[in-house]
Amino acid sequence: MLWLSEILMKHHELDSFEDLVGIVREEGQQGEMFFRMDVRPPFQDTPEDWEDRLEGAFTSARKS
Repeated sequence: MLWLSEILMKHHELDSFEDLVGIVREEGQQGEMFFRMDVRPPFQDTPEDWEDRLEGAFTSARKS
């Protein structure tokens, strides 16, 4: 299972929410089956619908 907090701890180089979306998409392509969002992303550009956007990036990557 993939946790958002683990991604944030592993990828200190992330500067924006859009960078995070890319990483979540990559993780989805690598075969992770489940994604849990246990923290709110700490970026200034994190949108109100951040959970939907991250879930969409993860699931669309798995369909490719």
